Amino acid sequence: MLNANSYVTDEKGIGGTIRNRYEDFYVEEIPEVIPTGEGPNVYIWIEKLGRTTLDVVLDIARDLHISRKRMGFAGMKDKKALTRQWICISNMDSEEQFNQVKALDGTIYKTDFLKIVRGRKKLRMGQLKGNKFKILIRDLDDIEGSADVANNVLKQLEVTGVPNYFGWQRFGKPRTNTHLVGEALVENDLAKAVGRYIGNPSEEESQENQMARQAFDDGNLEESLNLMGKGMRYEKMMIKELIKDSKKGELTDRSYMNALHALPKPLQRMFVHAYQSYLFNEAVSNRVAMGINKYVEGDIIIDEEEHIVRDKTPDEFQELIDNFKASPTCPLYGTKVPFAGGEVGEMEENVLKKYDLEKSDFEVPKMPRLGSHGLRRSMRFQVWDASAIPTDDGVLCEFSINKGSYATAVLREVMKKDVV
Repeated sequence: MLNANSYVTDEKGIGGTIRNRYEDFYVEEIPEVIPTGEGPNVYIWIEKLGRTTLDVVLDIARDLHISRKRMGFAGMKDKKALTRQWICISNMDSEEQFNQVKALDGTIYKTDFLKIVRGRKKLRMGQLKGNKFKILIRDLDDIEGSADVANNVLKQLEVTGVPNYFGWQRFGKPRTNTHLVGEALVENDLAKAVGRYIGNPSEEESQENQMARQAFDDGNLEESLNLMGKGMRYEKMMIKELIKDSKKGELTDRSYMNALHALPKPLQRMFVHAYQSYLFNEAVSNRVAMGINKYVEGDIIIDEEEHIVRDKTPDEFQELIDNFKASPTCPLYGTKVPFAGGEVGEMEENVLKKYDLEKSDFEVPKMPRLGSHGLRRSMRFQVWDASAIPTDDGVLCEFSINKGSYATAVLREVMKKDVV
């Protein structure tokens, strides 16, 4: 995992591979909001295969001829997986509109509508309890022995918690650049941010995509657009804005701002978040080395509701940590995020210094809506209902984890290798 350098468990790890088939990686949302069957909003319990949540949302909005702003979901689910989650369409109160949604079933690419029901409240990002996973690890020499090792690791993690690293999905794979776009925004360089997203070809991409990106880097915007394949949906949105502005004269910061604003808002916000995540992973690596389930003097502790816990003795803090009622935190760096005290706080400040950063850099003055105040985030997460079962094809790992956490952080401990 990018910028993640510490393990919690000592087991050698079973190796193996995941995602040989999308169906090998199953994710099911544990919802916080359950639709009532009545109300002005339409909820769809979708099952998608090999697609991002945002792609499905955009397709539904397009086919219903409505603004994507009326579409809501609780969390972004893996693309390279078979996943289930709720999608909500707001203000669809007529029977005709409900039927229009039902008529889409079977027409959205690699997406099935398992339930369509009405709900009173709109669905917003973060409104989920967690996610259930069933993940098959293949290419193992000793399946029975590997299942035993995996169960031992999972039992340890149920006690200690799992390092709360951000996975590769946050940064992009095979083209890992989302955090680099965010870095450019934090540097307040909009042209560099756009260039890193549209240009900057990667050898891990198709030849067609590399040519499109190289054309952009060479300043040939029209040629770049013509070369872009189906997988470059968002790059097309941006470059069309740049082409439109280029006809008025030289491209300016306003041109690059317009290009970024052409993207869906969740994607716009993802860039700085990804850079924060990159730095967070390094802070977590350093803090895990001090003890993932140990209170260290100066720690900022948060409870299950993400409220800071104050005025406890070290023994009281430790008891809360042992029972997963609270956890130590690391900073998602931003303009107002507080640092811990003592050696923990010193470590956190040193991460910023290493990258020649200050908190104020996260203001992003040219696009302040993409800036961030930062926050404290738990440096571990809980895993429960965990098991590893030997099958004819490999080891099937099943577990549930908190929202906002990555299953690949669990698998990284089981497999002891880079997990995508």
